[in-house]
Amino acid sequence: MNRNRGLLTAAVPLLLLGACAQPGAAGGTTAGAPVVESTTASADSKQVVLRVEYRGGFVPAELIPSRLPRFTAYADGRLLSEGPVPLIYPGKALPNLQEVRLGPERVRELIAEAVAAGVKTGTDFGMPGVADAPSTRITVVTAGGEQVADVMALNEARPDDGALTKEQNAARKRLTGFLEELDREFAGSTGPAPKHYQAERVAVLAQPYQDTGDGLGGDPVRWPGPDLPGGYLNEQLKINCLTVEGTAKDAVWAAADKANERTPWESAGKKWQVRFRPLLPEETGCDSLLRQA
Repeated sequence: MNRNRGLLTAAVPLLLLGACAQPGAAGGTTAGAPVVESTTASADSKQVVLRVEYRGGFVPAELIPSRLPRFTAYADGRLLSEGPVPLIYPGKALPNLQEVRLGPERVRELIAEAVAAGVKTGTDFGMPGVADAPSTRITVVTAGGEQVADVMALNEARPDDGALTKEQNAARKRLTGFLEELDREFAGSTGPAPKHYQAERVAVLAQPYQDTGDGLGGDPVRWPGPDLPGGYLNEQLKINCLTVEGTAKDAVWAAADKANERTPWESAGKKWQVRFRPLLPEETGCDSLLRQA
């Protein structure tokens, strides 16, 4: 499994963490808080500087390519995440991708907070005795390079888990506090309110339709875009993918907005089960989703 490909590139001049904190035994700092300096007025709208994502876990393998990161922050000050969705089944076909415009300065502050909370390569978060739970991976770009915290069962592990030391539990608590801060930022409780993010491109992941006989998908809908299913993204799992953009994307989006996740789509004389994955600013097509595999 290649977990690093396509995630974050080298540090950008906008985000310099002078005197980067050094990891201690419990993920603390040894030389005070990081100092963030801005060396350029420009900010790259496609440069990822902070990302929080889930890896693995007990989920169907065919769902993994369509997963959105929990948070993605960019050098221009945007924070993207999936907003609330109705608790219904079947769910809506389209994910509720939203953005908050925090500004470059606030993003720099969040990176400093992340490092102070233990997002430093090598911080010890322990390995709890929890099976089939996802890991939470947090990656930031600093002047010292890319820093990664990969924490197994961050949300599922109990404080009294005998496999975790007192120091490891403390490190996990600090990291959880940082994620709660991101939640508050995205909810608009401490800054601008989130708005719908309009993706320029959408990846369409298609598999042969499996009719369960419950009728919850409704009547078949004629596919308005390029013929499905596209090329293989994962041949073993029979997952196909194509990227739509421009007027084709607009037509697909309008049709999908009226559909649910079980809707059968008719294309090329067959019925297809489709998942829609809005592509993030730095993602160029279906190949960008391979980093999650």
